[in-house]
Amino acid sequence: MENWVRRIKFCLRKYLKDQHGVSATEAAILFPVLMSLLMAVYDVGQGIVVNQKTVAASQVIADLLARNEVVDIDIIDDVVIAGEMALEPYPTDSFGYDITSVEFDEDGEPEILWRVTENMTEDEDAVESTEGLGEEGDGVVVVSVVYQYVPFFSNFVVDQIDMRERAFLRGRQSATIPCTDCP
Repeated sequence: MENWVRRIKFCLRKYLKDQHGVSATEAAILFPVLMSLLMAVYDVGQGIVVNQKTVAASQVIADLLARNEVVDIDIIDDVVIAGEMALEPYPTDSFGYDITSVEFDEDGEPEILWRVTENMTEDEDAVESTEGLGEEGDGVVVVSVVYQYVPFFSNFVVDQIDMRERAFLRGRQSATIPCTDCP
C-alpha cells in the first residue's frame, strides 16, 4: 500500500511541475482577447479611412461646382459621381448629399438660389452657418454629405456610424453659381 501512495505522490508532483498545460491554458484564454483587439483595431482604422474619404467627397463636389459659372442638373449629376468616386472602394449606396447655392442679400443674410438633395435630409444648419460670410451679391456653394459606415467585425456592437461633412466654396468665375434647370 505504501508503494501505491508513493506512486500517487510522485505523479502529483510531476503533474504540478509540468508547464505544458499552463502554456496551453494561457493561450486558450488570451487568444480570443487578442483576436477581439485585432478586429477592433481593423474596424477603427477602416472608420478613419472612410471619414477621410467622406471629407474628400464633400470637397471634390464643392470644388468641381465652384469651377463653373453656371450649372445644370447634368453637371451636378457628373460632379456627384466624382464625389462618389472619392469613396472608392467602399459602397456608395448609403452616400447622401445636400448641395446648396447661396447668395447674400444687403444684410448679409443667405438666400438659397437652388438646392439639390438626395439620400439625406436638407441641412438647414449649413445654410444658416453662412450668415455674415459675404456682402450683397456674393455667394457660396455649401455641400453637405453623409456616409453610413458599417463596421466589418464590430457591427454587432455598433450597427453603423454616420460620417458627416460640410464644404464651403466661393465661385471661381462668378460671385454666385446659378443653375439653369435645378428644382
